[in-house]
Amino acid sequence: MRKILITLTAFIAVLTASFAGAPEAAAQFRYGPMAGVNFTNLKFKQDLFTVDSRIGPAAGIAGEMMFPGIGIGLDLGLIYQMRGSTLHMGEREMWASQGYHNENMDFHMVTIPIHIKLKWQRLNGLEDKIAPIVYGGPTFAFTAAHSKIDAMSYTGGDVAIDCGIGAELYRHWQITAGYSFGMTYLAKAKILSDFSCRANSWNIRLAYYF
Repeated sequence: MRKILITLTAFIAVLTASFAGAPEAAAQFRYGPMAGVNFTNLKFKQDLFTVDSRIGPAAGIAGEMMFPGIGIGLDLGLIYQMRGSTLHMGEREMWASQGYHNENMDFHMVTIPIHIKLKWQRLNGLEDKIAPIVYGGPTFAFTAAHSKIDAMSYTGGDVAIDCGIGAELYRHWQITAGYSFGMTYLAKAKILSDFSCRANSWNIRLAYYF
């Protein structure tokens, strides 16, 4: 958790310095509700048992600060996400002997995305109907709750790198699809020294900006 907070603080400082020279008067900040789904796979360091992806919801507040003159800005938010997978722990005797079979490992997380966003806004008026979007950057996640699997120990959250594409429709609606690469581990087995997992997920989001 401490490493996540340090990384978040350092990234915000670098990002603030990077945008210090942008024309402040031109910056436009908007926010609105967002909802979507995640398709998550927990990737373990070794393939000791089968892991099945699971679908989880996402909802929260999305925000963006754009500089129209340069077509670049920040993609921000405060979002709840459920991420997880089904672990076929019964395939290994070490866990089957403890009564584990097919276990759902879910994480309820509060996430803070801080992405660089590019939006094409000079399309001879077409941007009033549709404007293409690409984005990328880190997401900082904090675990609020998780499934109770006593064979695993849990961290307080993780850091992921996200990238994706989408479009803005009629100046208010934004639909995006992206992929999240887990950079730090979320959980590890208690009886093995180097058996930890990271969360990789596809996501679809729909937001309305006021």
